[in-house]
Amino acid sequence: MSASRDGRSKEPRRPARGPAARAGRPDRPRRPARDGDRARSPRPRPAGGGGGRPRRPAAPPPSPLLRRRFRRVDPQRRIKIALALMSAVLVLFAGRLVYIQGFNAATYADEAADLRMATIDIPTTRGSITDAAGRAFAMSVEVRTVFVDPAEIDEEESEKVVAELAARFQLDPKEVRAKVQAEPSRYEVVKRNVSPEDWADLAELGLQGVGADKGYKRVYPDETGAADLVGFVGTDGAGLEGLEAVMDDTLAGRPGKQQVETGANGQQIPMAGGYSREPVPGQDVQLTLDADVQWYAQQALAERAEELDADGGSVIVMRPGGEIVAMADYPTYDPTDIESTSGEQRKNGAVSEVFEPGSTNKVITAAGALEEGVTTPETVYTVPYSMKVEDRTFKDSHVHDTERMTLNGIMAQSSNVGTIKVGQQLGAQGLYDYLSAFGFGRPTGLALPGEESGVLHHPDDWWGTQLASVSFGQGLSVTAMQMASVYATIANGGVRVEPTLVAGTVDADGDFHPSEAPKERRVIGKKTAEEVALMLEGVTGDHGTAQQARIDGYRVAGKTGTANRVNPKTGTYKGGGYTSTFVGFAPADDPGLIVQVVLHNPQKQYYGGEAAGPLFTDVMSFGLKTLKIPPTETEAPKIRLFEDD
Repeated sequence: MSASRDGRSKEPRRPARGPAARAGRPDRPRRPARDGDRARSPRPRPAGGGGGRPRRPAAPPPSPLLRRRFRRVDPQRRIKIALALMSAVLVLFAGRLVYIQGFNAATYADEAADLRMATIDIPTTRGSITDAAGRAFAMSVEVRTVFVDPAEIDEEESEKVVAELAARFQLDPKEVRAKVQAEPSRYEVVKRNVSPEDWADLAELGLQGVGADKGYKRVYPDETGAADLVGFVGTDGAGLEGLEAVMDDTLAGRPGKQQVETGANGQQIPMAGGYSREPVPGQDVQLTLDADVQWYAQQALAERAEELDADGGSVIVMRPGGEIVAMADYPTYDPTDIESTSGEQRKNGAVSEVFEPGSTNKVITAAGALEEGVTTPETVYTVPYSMKVEDRTFKDSHVHDTERMTLNGIMAQSSNVGTIKVGQQLGAQGLYDYLSAFGFGRPTGLALPGEESGVLHHPDDWWGTQLASVSFGQGLSVTAMQMASVYATIANGGVRVEPTLVAGTVDADGDFHPSEAPKERRVIGKKTAEEVALMLEGVTGDHGTAQQARIDGYRVAGKTGTANRVNPKTGTYKGGGYTSTFVGFAPADDPGLIVQVVLHNPQKQYYGGEAAGPLFTDVMSFGLKTLKIPPTETEAPKIRLFEDD
């Protein structure tokens, strides 16, 4: 068939066979019009003929998009791609899961546990410090630290908690309220050192968000009189001064470790199978002190120092074998109120305060000369009131005519001039050697905080008059403990035993472990020690300088001391005051106790026999009775003091 000019076929159309047929036949898409196509006007319908209905106007051409032909795509390809992507993701997740669960499970488990678990310290008990009989100078008692967890307290209960805590512990309600409302804090301390009984009463109320931690408080029984010696601990429980510091490693023990799990409400729950290190309690330290003698010595010292308006003082009570029975110091302090005390009050003057020994030092000069054989107890010396050595004149404490005294008499009368003559016989090196052997110039071995060694220069450094001055106790310095040790050596038959303060330790099972035996050394022979003891007994006799030191029923040996104090402003003795001392032992023929008394700068009386003698008698009498040391019930032999006796 040939085409018409507009490109359409000239084949006549088939007549439609009714509306249904026409409706079931799909419309063909028409070709879009192109430029240059000739516009066609609608063909006119013939008028009449055929009897059919008039034709509808032609519909507008469809949109080009509707005329596009779409191809059907196979969905299997897309499904396969999606499945591949999903498989890859699942493989990645599975690999990560295998890595976590199989290869690194322990690490992640530990990290997860760390988020909810913690290790806490379990407090332990600090050991006690006791006297020889187990009576406490320092002890630890169980206490509670009451706290609040603001996050656990409901607003409706808040005021009830504030009112109860403020009233029970006598606290400012505003301060308690600030802690109760201190979110996001989970721990606010309300009250420390609450007794277990008081906490139990509070816990029965069941106040929400109120808890308590267990701990220990250091307690120092009232009126022990040993504060300067025992010392104290800090807020963390560690020893800061005195024996608390020296024996800290022994007393402290070791805190335990407990693993706990933190619950959702912040409560710590101990783990049944968690790692735990049991706390190790500290060991008790048992001293050589006697609590009764310590207390009495402290009270008697304070009364005498205040009576004479002294700057300070010390009293030491010890046995010939070096065991210290009491060590009192003035001024002292309250170890439960450290903030209101000064460093001077807390200082243990018995080992830290140095002074010139004065006449108490004469015993070493005499003992050295006797031991070296350059004199005897009855060797007679011409003793004037004064004596010039080099460019200096030395005098006795009281005016007297020139007298012929024995060495016994020189000691009984406490003659400076007579002692200088004995010292010249012994010589500078000999005197120095005995001073050193008796313990001067070095610590005593107690290792207490602040202990001083004193001053003892080598004789190569002595100037022209120093042999004379050192022989009767000037030009050197000592502590009360050093001087007490000298007289303990004489009372012990010439054998010096290092002073001891710690008898041993007591472990948690109650077993006692004694301290190592102290070092000992023979300084003078037994015969020399006995001769010196008789001389010292003459000091308390009818012609001695310390008749105030007598004790009924007991033979007493001792020596007074009155020494100048250096004025720190001028560096001279002028205006420096005096140090009054007395030291002795009883019974003289079988010594049981040594008592050393030192009073620094007493104002009303300053001679050793007058100021320190009565205090010596008071403390010695109490010590002998308390420790049940009986008298020997022997008569003191008569000793020759002057040539004419």
